[in-house]
Amino acid sequence: MKNSKSLILLSGGLDSAVSLALALKKGLKVKLALTFDYGQKSAKQEISSAKFLCCKFHIKHQVFNLKWLGKLAANPLTDKSKPVPQKIASALVWIPNRNALFINIAAAFAEKLNYKYIITGFNKEEAVNFPDNSIPFISAVNKTLRYSTLKGNVKVVSFTARMDKKQMTAQARKLGLPLERLWSCYESGKTPCGTCESCRRRNTPS
Repeated sequence: MKNSKSLILLSGGLDSAVSLALALKKGLKVKLALTFDYGQKSAKQEISSAKFLCCKFHIKHQVFNLKWLGKLAANPLTDKSKPVPQKIASALVWIPNRNALFINIAAAFAEKLNYKYIITGFNKEEAVNFPDNSIPFISAVNKTLRYSTLKGNVKVVSFTARMDKKQMTAQARKLGLPLERLWSCYESGKTPCGTCESCRRRNTPS
């Protein structure tokens, strides 16, 4: 794994930032970061945070406009007229096939550029409600990539897959990540709302 050229799905939030820092610590050569604007309220803040991380770690950054995806399922994450509930249920904020689509776009780049790994920020806490954050999902996707990439050597990894938010926050501090520059909030204010489930999970005392 060490010295393998890789790319990352980078939202600019806690999960992907920690997975990125851990990948670099393990010696992976992260060459490219992909950030997706699928019409989420916090897209501007996420892109800004991801750009900051890419500048910090000298990684090429590319943003994709996938706003059509958010329009398929207008919900509190994408519809500004709908407040984000404090307790998130997957049915309320589900974006159809989102993570699988992100990975397939990344896989096209990885195959073309001869990169080995697609790094994600999946974690066990969100996997409870969102199966496309889970370890079984990673395993299933990797089986698919054996057929959907010509050489079958592109692989998805997540260095946070067995962590919860509390553990990731502790890792972020240990790795020296600037938590104040990361954006995990579902809302789009000048500062994180502090009340949505993502904010509350991240702010759990460590």
